[in-house]
Amino acid sequence: MKYISTRGKKSNKKSFKEVLLEGLADEGGLFVPESLPQFSTAELQSMRQVPYNRLAYTLIKPFVADDIADNTLKKLIDESYAQFSHPAVAPLYQLESNQWILELFHGPTLAFKDFALQLLGRLLDVVLADQGEQAVVLGATSGDTGSAAIEGCRHSKNLAIFILHPHQRVSDVQRRQMTTVLSPNVHNIAIKGDFDDCQALVKACFLNPMFLSDKIRLVAVNSINWARIMAQVVYYFYAGLRLGALEREIIFSVPTGNFGDVYAGYIAKKMGLPVHQFIVATNKNDILHRFFQSNDYSRAILHQTLSPSMDIMVSSNFERLLFNAHNQDARTVKQLMVTFEATGKLSVKEEVWKSLKFVFGSYASTDEDICQIIKETYKQTGYLLDPHTAAGVNAANKVNQQQAYSNIILATAHPAKFTDAINQARLNTAQTPTHITELFDKEERLTVLPKGLEPLQTFIQTHYDRSC
Repeated sequence: MKYISTRGKKSNKKSFKEVLLEGLADEGGLFVPESLPQFSTAELQSMRQVPYNRLAYTLIKPFVADDIADNTLKKLIDESYAQFSHPAVAPLYQLESNQWILELFHGPTLAFKDFALQLLGRLLDVVLADQGEQAVVLGATSGDTGSAAIEGCRHSKNLAIFILHPHQRVSDVQRRQMTTVLSPNVHNIAIKGDFDDCQALVKACFLNPMFLSDKIRLVAVNSINWARIMAQVVYYFYAGLRLGALEREIIFSVPTGNFGDVYAGYIAKKMGLPVHQFIVATNKNDILHRFFQSNDYSRAILHQTLSPSMDIMVSSNFERLLFNAHNQDARTVKQLMVTFEATGKLSVKEEVWKSLKFVFGSYASTDEDICQIIKETYKQTGYLLDPHTAAGVNAANKVNQQQAYSNIILATAHPAKFTDAINQARLNTAQTPTHITELFDKEERLTVLPKGLEPLQTFIQTHYDRSC
């Protein structure tokens, strides 16, 4: 398996280890596999009742090829999901006659990011140790990525992790899950701006990593790192096959901001999983919805909402979809992205847009919509949704009104992480796990910085040596 860049020459191919450690390509593109593994109907049939860990190994192994030994990969996968509280790892809960919730919040930080970041941290530690290297892990979070990345990396002796979050724009629980981890290699930075500002700073650092010693690698922890997407592909196969995707029409409704989670589903479909459609569920920050409805991918004011993990206006992984949609034409994708970066606007040719619209539906929910869905769902079923999952349920109801297909809605976080939304829905029923309640008695450690590049790079330079 070799990897190429969405903006680079196809001849410049990378191994999995290189992609794992490099994050962004030199010219600013994102890495994608040159080709995808394919699974036949017979192979899919054999996967239907396979336990999650074993299925993960089967699906992930082609992406890492020989870069990670088989026994090591199996061990890392087993360790990654051993901390999940449900024996099924990603259980399905039937909400209505043809609507299921895929619970992705049973990991240590109660969010779907645990599926990828528990594995990513372990992969990084093994590869860095093998190569005798150390690294700075840098990431931006709109809420859940940060805590999951910290949980996956905090025990590592080979790296220091720096996580940026928008100051006063994440929930109290999300913030405390990050800032109460006092390990010397963990650094939380609150940027005076929004998530897009944080994400832009991270990308700027990767485009000019020379602010660090040339002996220290800069490693991506956001979903710009292909390993994140790779790990998330697994739960689409796991849920789809268990629900009978080989015999019935399946739709996945996916709450998303950075487009990484739903893009992983798209990759699963391209690998052979039968999926009728993906519904992109967004909030008031509706750039993805506007693209799929009217070919309008353009910046707008970023709003703070009750679903903060989707408070994103520039979706990094959308570039990967453009690359697939343009038959891996890196030149065209580079032109599109340069235009977007200069003007804040992007549209594609009509035939390309129509081909994507066939695969992706979308809907943007308001805070009022989300509170209403939380309230109605709890009243009718006794099931409590977090605000992001509520956006997914609402989108599924709006796009698939005739209920002709079976819907799997991705539950991306535990409702206890978002008490503001639960309270505004006039409910007070979230059973908060003990380890979340205890966060409010712990000391916090974070640094508030302006949104300039120089203050961030100076902070990393001065704090890295103290970490490892």
